[in-house]
Amino acid sequence: MTRLSYDRYCEEILTQTDLLREALRHGDLTAKTPTCPDWTLAQLALHVSSAQRGVEGIVRDRVKEFRVPTDETAGTGGAEAFDADSLDAHLAEGARQLVETLREAGPETEVWTFGAEQTAAFWARRMTLETVMHRADVFAAVGAEYTVDAVLAADCLDEWLEIVTSPQAIAYRPAYGELAGPGRTLHLHATDTDPELNAEWFIDAREAPVTWRNTHEKAAVAVRGPMTAVLRVMYRRSSVDDGGVEVLGDREVLDSWLERASF
Repeated sequence: MTRLSYDRYCEEILTQTDLLREALRHGDLTAKTPTCPDWTLAQLALHVSSAQRGVEGIVRDRVKEFRVPTDETAGTGGAEAFDADSLDAHLAEGARQLVETLREAGPETEVWTFGAEQTAAFWARRMTLETVMHRADVFAAVGAEYTVDAVLAADCLDEWLEIVTSPQAIAYRPAYGELAGPGRTLHLHATDTDPELNAEWFIDAREAPVTWRNTHEKAAVAVRGPMTAVLRVMYRRSSVDDGGVEVLGDREVLDSWLERASF
């Protein structure tokens, strides 16, 4: 599946952050987030901004080796110091700074990443899709209907599969190395997209290394449904039974995959 352009990723970082900010205005910042139960809404929002600011520093400073996060970019600490207005401003400013830095650097600038692709283009895509998926968490917390552009949602699934099957990620999270096993094949099928998008995935996890491709192919288990529903279920943002998808075949294969492939 063809990736989005670098410019589109930069635009989407701003658009997805703005959608997240709008949803936060309708929520209780001290409430726990159902899909990220260890975090309040404020902590989740700060996590998003911290990730964006951390990447902005990597690209701005042309970092070539892994850098331990600073206090400013470490995560969710200090969320209680923000009220609704200051948190909103913090999110807006972090996204703006990141996009300005990405645009100044350009997609080919060499920087450290946790993947095989060591360029700013990796981070433009990663921060877009990070924000897309955490927007699902915020929308769930405030009771808003969550939808994603089909091309973005398909790209989320592509990237997720790239990451969980990569040697770098397996070394960091050993559970990914346990995805393979006898008879483990999965087929994901978005039923509401343009055929030209080819929003189908065949995952061959019968043996390591796990591989995947965009195709229609018979598998031990199939997950069918609207693009956003398939995305939410496979990212564990909704349950298989209540997520609006149809499961055909060996449910144990799917459950085993979801247990190990969380991201």
